[in-house]
Amino acid sequence: MNQAELFTKAGSLVEMIGAKGFPGALADLLRFTVPYSYTVVFGYRDAARPLDLFDDFPVSKQKIFVTDYVEGPYLLDPFFRAAKRPVAQGLYRMRDLAPDRFYQGEYYRNYYAKTGLAEEIGFFIKLAPSTTIVLSLMRAEKAFSARELVGLQNIAPFVIATARKHWGGLPDMTQTSDSGDDKKIENSFASFGQGTLTPREREVVEHTLKGNSAEAISKILGIASGTVRIHRRNVYAKLQISSQGELFSMFIKALSGTAG
Repeated sequence: MNQAELFTKAGSLVEMIGAKGFPGALADLLRFTVPYSYTVVFGYRDAARPLDLFDDFPVSKQKIFVTDYVEGPYLLDPFFRAAKRPVAQGLYRMRDLAPDRFYQGEYYRNYYAKTGLAEEIGFFIKLAPSTTIVLSLMRAEKAFSARELVGLQNIAPFVIATARKHWGGLPDMTQTSDSGDDKKIENSFASFGQGTLTPREREVVEHTLKGNSAEAISKILGIASGTVRIHRRNVYAKLQISSQGELFSMFIKALSGTAG
């Protein structure tokens, strides 16, 4: 890497803080460090729908990566879940934040696999107690190498500091969002199947959709893994479905109806 050119790009980026061209210049700096396919910056505040602060997706990819995502699948996104916990600022691989059965789960099968990504990594940047932005770097061809991750880790303090300066007003902007919409989405798991499923069955549904195995759910809820499987069978029978794929589709449809 040409360090002189890197420092020149970094200096130009600092001068652009607060300007419209800052996100694109930041993506340019990151691509100079490590090549990748797409950039997206989502703002997360509590359980509100994510704000697409910047992306460089081609028009053909906008629907799957943005439009479809904010309609409900984001609730099962490991990056969204981590931002809500929240995790410490820094660079994370999605695989390190995902549940144990994420790649066998229905969020991955029914939504994420359609993106065609080989890997996604993200800088988590804290703006306020309830507001985090995630700057995602996406690769369609192959996963990031250990050496590439080290290169990105080395510039992470600079990326986080400049991004915090540029998007520092986001918490004030999001305070004006519709709190009723926030509440509807926050309660989506708790209300799914209400009147049909028991509270415990709804908890099992929530953790199943997030990609947790029966064993992981048993630890989260403090019940036997066999009991988790019984709850799943009862859920399928009550909802008249036969697969996790149908459960995922039913959840997304229910969310669209309550949060629209």
